[in-house]
Amino acid sequence: MTKYLYFEGACGISGDMTVASLLDLGANREKLDKAIESLHLDGFHYHVERKNSYSIAGLDFDVHLHHHDEPHEEHYHERHGHEHGHHHEHEHHHEHRHLHDVYEIIERAEMNDKSRELAKKIFLIVAEAEAKAHGVPVEEVHFHEVGAIDSIVDIISAAVLLDDLGIDKVIVTGLSEGSGTIICQHGELPVPVPAVLNIAETHGIVLRSTDNKGEMVTPTGIAIVSALNPQHSLPKNYKILKSGIGLGKRDFGHANFLRTMIIEDTVDNDEVYVVESNIDDCSAEMLGLAMEKCFEAGAYDVHYEPCYMKKNRPAYILRAIVATDKLDAVEYAVLKYTTTIGLRKYPVDRTCMQRQKINVNTPFGKVEVKVSTYKDIVRCQPEFESVKELAEASGKDFQLVYNLAQNTAMKEFMK
Repeated sequence: MTKYLYFEGACGISGDMTVASLLDLGANREKLDKAIESLHLDGFHYHVERKNSYSIAGLDFDVHLHHHDEPHEEHYHERHGHEHGHHHEHEHHHEHRHLHDVYEIIERAEMNDKSRELAKKIFLIVAEAEAKAHGVPVEEVHFHEVGAIDSIVDIISAAVLLDDLGIDKVIVTGLSEGSGTIICQHGELPVPVPAVLNIAETHGIVLRSTDNKGEMVTPTGIAIVSALNPQHSLPKNYKILKSGIGLGKRDFGHANFLRTMIIEDTVDNDEVYVVESNIDDCSAEMLGLAMEKCFEAGAYDVHYEPCYMKKNRPAYILRAIVATDKLDAVEYAVLKYTTTIGLRKYPVDRTCMQRQKINVNTPFGKVEVKVSTYKDIVRCQPEFESVKELAEASGKDFQLVYNLAQNTAMKEFMK
């Protein structure tokens, strides 16, 4: 069974919503405090508070920026398009930073190497998206969009908390995005804004269109999930181990939150896959070894079927029947022990008879018998090795022992 971190972006995503949801999920607040304190950046403080969004309870993560002209006065910085009554953060005038300036801040943070590299990766994703949008090299991108203090805090916080949770497999099935336009430093732009569109295009993140007016997916938010190399579909069956809710700031007329979940896939014993590969350049010895390795990896059955491939080359189709939880191991065995460079797989339904093993007594000794039933069907099949062992030990004919064991099992089971 595998654990996943699932981002359910039904209300979009932003940096602050991500941090809040991870904290609500159980990530370590003390690690977060130490990392932010170690940045030694002036002009802000932050707090985490439990609030409600249209009766949905969750955590709110908020960075308070101190007003530049009045040191003792502070204001709430606009939070990535999610705060009620504000436009996109691009309209605010912040200190401009280049990528290397941001990396220097990350380097001095109290965080381990894994979270540090993740934070750098997130910033690089945004830098590349902004560079493409503005037609400049990455090194020349001014991070007025994401170089503001609150965004640095969001990204470093997300990296620290994601590392603390320790779950490497991530799922993002899609992020809901708004519609219309927003006003920013570059004028009026359509939603999704260019940086979000570029990240979604480059990293294959699915966006879902909604009728909500305004931005629901921010560059920081989509960059965080893109940096995690997410899968794009949920397991067929899974159970939820824990969930967290991070509240957004903008009022869309309904609850605005990001929900994250730790889930664990569950195995459906009746679901199986067929794994296939056409092979025309593999020796008989290698094919025999590949079959053995597939069985060792957990395949229910493996067989070869003759076929003709391109240029009329005689070849074989390797076909294995595999349970879902053994699929990766069998795929690995096929790729490692044959010359193929690819394979096909598809789920199939199957109907199985109920099976059990019993021991029956014959005049020559005990024999193990497999009994299979389905509705009114009963089938008794003595196990070959068990019959062989008793036939050799007693000196009796194999077929005689087999028939005795089969008849005895049928009589006992039908009582």
